[in-house]
Order: sequence, then C-alpha cells, then structure tokens
Amino acid sequence: MLGGDAVLCQITLTICFCCILCGVLDDMSNIFANIVRLKSDLVNIVEPDFGLLNELLRLGVLTHPQLADICTERAVYMRNDALLDLLLSEDQCDKFVTALQQTDQQHVVNFITENGGQAYMT
Repeated sequence: MLGGDAVLCQITLTICFCCILCGVLDDMSNIFANIVRLKSDLVNIVEPDFGLLNELLRLGVLTHPQLADICTERAVYMRNDALLDLLLSEDQCDKFVTALQQTDQQHVVNFITENGGQAYMT
C-alpha cells in the first residue's frame, strides 16, 4: 500500500506524463525541449565568455568543477557544447535563460523561445 506522499507523487507524475502525451506543455517545458532540439545551433550563437558562465555559477546552475571543465575547452562552440550538456532540468533551463538575459544575449533567448524561428506544429 502506498503512503500519501507516494500516491501524490504518482498522481503528479501521471498528470505530467499525460500532459506530455497530449502536447499540453507549459512555456518552460517548451524552452527545455527547444534547448535540446536547437543545441546544434545554440553551440554557435551563445557567448559563454563574457559573464554567462559566472552568472550560471552565481545562479547555482554550475558548480566550480563544472565551470573548470567547461573552461578547459579551447573552442567557443566546444565550451557551449559542454555547457548545454549540463542543462538537465526545467529549473536549470529557466536559470540559463535568465543568465542569457543578464549578459545581454536576448537574441539567444528569442531564438530559444521562438523555437529557432520555426512555427510550432500542433
């Protein structure tokens, strides 16, 4: 027999799974999905070196060891690839968008939120 918290968790997971199947996703879910889908483009347009990585560290998205690992990559697109590989949750994606805005990369935010400029198919 499941306890109250376990039942609530199971109900929540069922609702979330149903929302995914039905295509009823909130904006952050779309942002997370868009970041995954647009990764090959994002590695070329994100500017990690002028405050973004430090902002992500401040926001708790990155740890110091993760920051060091990213910084060992020589090419910008490789640093971006390493960074984007670490975005694994809705919360991290929300903070990533915030960090982009804080570092004057609104064009990247627009690219992400507008699905790379492609119309959404429903």
